[in-house]
Amino acid sequence: MLGINIVYRKLRTANGLWVPDIRTIFLQRRMRAIHERSVLTHELGHVVLGHRESTPKSETQADRWAARRLIDPDEVIQAAQITQDIGAWCHELNVSADILERYLTDTRAA
Repeated sequence: MLGINIVYRKLRTANGLWVPDIRTIFLQRRMRAIHERSVLTHELGHVVLGHRESTPKSETQADRWAARRLIDPDEVIQAAQITQDIGAWCHELNVSADILERYLTDTRAA
């Protein structure tokens, strides 16, 4: 649908990389499923948002895009009722700490 390739390979400085000139997302090999899901969605955010380079602003935007798609607000409330352990929330929500942090930061700011 988006016309992009996803390639797994050893990356030196990141877990994921969007290369718009060849319409390819590179993902680090052998990530845990929770991280792979979060990194892939973050990189898809770069694709959908039309990012051509990595900047602090584009990274925040891609994290925000991923958080909005991966996190259900009702599930956050349920997780919070069970425990105050943010790490447990990540497990329950099946997202990385970075994506959960972006979601929580945005929610507090709203």
